[in-house]
Amino acid sequence: MAGRAAPGPGALLCALLWAAAAAGGGPGDNPAPGAFGHVYRGAVNISAERVYAFAYRSEPGQVDAVRVYVNSSSENLQYPVLFVVRQQKGVLSWQVPLIFRGLYQRTYNYQEVSRTLCPTEPTPETRPSEQVIFVDVASMAPFNIAYELLVTRLENFQLETNKAFNFTASPSQPQYFLYKFPQDVDSVIINVVSDAAYPCSVVSVQDIVCPVYDLDHNVEFNGVYQSMTKQAAITVQRKDFPGEQFFVVFVIKPEDYACGGSVPSSIRGNVNRTWNLQRTKNLQVTIVPSIKKSVYVQAMFFSFLGFLSFYLGSVIVAFVHYIRVQRKASAGRLSPEHGSGMMTSSHPISASTPEGSSYGAIASEHLGHLCSCCARRGLAFPLLSPSPRCGADESSSSGGRQPPSPERRAPGGSDTDSSVEEESDFDTMPEIESDKNIIRTKVFLYLSDLSRKDRRIVSKKYKIYFWNIITIAVFYALPVIQLVITYQTVVNVTGNQDICYYNFLCAHPLGVLSAFNNILSNVGHMMLGFLFLLIVLRRDILHRRAMEMKDIYTLDYGIPKHFGLFYAMGIALMMEGVLSACYHVCPNYSNFQFDTSFMYMIAGLCMLKLYQTRHPDINASAYSAYASFAVVISLAVLGVVFGKNDMWFWVIFSMIHVLASLALSTQIYYMGRFKIDVGMFRRALMVLYTDCIQQCSRPMYMDRMVLLIVGNLVNWSFAIFGLVYRPRDFASYILGIFICNLLLYLAFYIIMKLRSSEKLLPIPMFCIVATAVVWAAALYFFFQTLSSWEETPAESREKNRPCILLGFFDDHDVWHFLSAAALFFSFLVLLTLDDDLDTVRRDKIPVF
Repeated sequence: MAGRAAPGPGALLCALLWAAAAAGGGPGDNPAPGAFGHVYRGAVNISAERVYAFAYRSEPGQVDAVRVYVNSSSENLQYPVLFVVRQQKGVLSWQVPLIFRGLYQRTYNYQEVSRTLCPTEPTPETRPSEQVIFVDVASMAPFNIAYELLVTRLENFQLETNKAFNFTASPSQPQYFLYKFPQDVDSVIINVVSDAAYPCSVVSVQDIVCPVYDLDHNVEFNGVYQSMTKQAAITVQRKDFPGEQFFVVFVIKPEDYACGGSVPSSIRGNVNRTWNLQRTKNLQVTIVPSIKKSVYVQAMFFSFLGFLSFYLGSVIVAFVHYIRVQRKASAGRLSPEHGSGMMTSSHPISASTPEGSSYGAIASEHLGHLCSCCARRGLAFPLLSPSPRCGADESSSSGGRQPPSPERRAPGGSDTDSSVEEESDFDTMPEIESDKNIIRTKVFLYLSDLSRKDRRIVSKKYKIYFWNIITIAVFYALPVIQLVITYQTVVNVTGNQDICYYNFLCAHPLGVLSAFNNILSNVGHMMLGFLFLLIVLRRDILHRRAMEMKDIYTLDYGIPKHFGLFYAMGIALMMEGVLSACYHVCPNYSNFQFDTSFMYMIAGLCMLKLYQTRHPDINASAYSAYASFAVVISLAVLGVVFGKNDMWFWVIFSMIHVLASLALSTQIYYMGRFKIDVGMFRRALMVLYTDCIQQCSRPMYMDRMVLLIVGNLVNWSFAIFGLVYRPRDFASYILGIFICNLLLYLAFYIIMKLRSSEKLLPIPMFCIVATAVVWAAALYFFFQTLSSWEETPAESREKNRPCILLGFFDDHDVWHFLSAAALFFSFLVLLTLDDDLDTVRRDKIPVF
């Protein structure tokens, strides 16, 4: 009939009640009509249960949510009150008291429970629809148990973009809300904050599917989740939710151990008792749009173009240098490689050397002193060798003449590799084996004394560094890549964002990667490492051409040109970028050594290169150097496993550290002539007795002694610090030891260079200043801690900060950019530091 109104909720409910009464049944089968917002009080037992029916009208296109509050004063766990809520497409049930289990099977009960029912889906109908909810209350208790019931409709169930919403939750009263993507937003960040760190909570993002997992024991069954103390952030993309909407679920945990908290002292130890704790937490959630795709493109252009500018700068410098060399070469003043044909001299440090005395005369006098000292002690060079020849070939170092160098005999020899030469041939000096003990123990050593081996053989020896590091990089990187891919897959499949320690406030996903910005920022290490290889290759080619032309300046002047260690440094810089990117795929406690392994090698190679500069004949071989790095990385792995609380590990490590420092100091002081054998302790004690107890004599090599004393004090301080404080970040602790030793040696080298009246040319001076400035800026951003796997994931998220560069990169990404540039400039310092000596005779270049 026209004009007749549709039946309302009251009419529908009356019809349902009439149908139930007509069907007959027990007392609980007749539902009592319920009203939203009204508190119902009653009692139930084994023979009396209650059923309530709540009807409401759902408007077209609207999502309606209903929340049920129940309470019972009974703490009887044997006879709980059971609540069952029946909806159109689902059933939800729980009991009061509600039981939660914690660590070690501790139990907690709550008499007050409230749950949000799964909301009805919007219907395509154009007119309102009627919805009915039945709430069944029952108990198996033989006596009455009182309860209270309240059913309300949620007015603020749907969250809005850029609008903060405050609410309260507890373990027995979880909350969840709906969010729909706006039309122009493809990605959002859910920011959750709280003034209190505890109780520990969990934030979960779940698809629009019923039931919603909103209790402590099932919140991890679906969606993406992370634990939280004061702050949490989850990035959600529209493509992951076909319905373009999702639930944000908030669960409070019954205990705080997952967030790093402790169990109250009153509860600790009482496992069999059930506790009733009041744990509520005030939370604020804000959903903000994430960056657009155009920002990804801008960030990638910024990263690549920024480091391509280094290539442009290098080309400009090389072009300017080429023009200057050609101009001066056309004037007849320069050789093709070095740039100046004028010979300059560099004076030794010692001021006590007579002006007219010859170098050989000084060596002869020193040799006589050593031989007479040996005769008095009944020994021959006691610290240098178990059976040296004191005075053998004394004439070879007298008369002010140096023996003919192999470089002079074969200036135009080829520098190509040969498979017939073995490593055992690299360290042989058959024509001067009889007098190298004497040469290396002079009071005043010059570069010509330590560059007597055949240049081609020594060059091949240092090329082994390059080929070995490539092999190491391949075998090390492949399993690392496989492991981090597995980590990322586990994160994506399980949704557990507590596995990886990101800066979640600035973690921009791309594809399967959760934090693409942390990976992109490592491109600088790879690009600048490759650029450094090109610069070294250019120098190597120029040197080879000069050798082919038999240029005299390449034979007897300047620092011997061996580029193998430089090539190895370039590969190490590139691999540091690769492995740092792998670590940041899923940064956590177990894979942090990926980020530091090649940093150890970079620091070690830099120290070896600095030492090789003026000690080319006695530097460590590639095999022993890489074996030492392997030992260091092994110690780092052991430190990650045992370095947290095990005192025995720190005692053993500190002893190894101190003994290694002493052994290396002895080798450096005696120029590699100290023999490590059974008799070394007897020789060391005898020298200590004669030189320190019987008569206190001045050290023969004062400069070296000062460096080694300072270096040992620094290393012993590190050992004591580690033994006392036992830092959890063991990998960074070892890296700090390497960096401090490298800086100490570099500072000593530059000071000794200036004391020797040597110059710093404009390019190395610029590189030194740039290195200091860029390192200072990089370290500032490095110490802006954005996460820490030394703590729990929830505690780590308290340190998260928003992006600071282009809305895409955070402080740690800036550290990646600056540290790559700082390492590049540091390498250039080592490459160009002694360019001023290219026109100085090697018998005028002091060794220190």
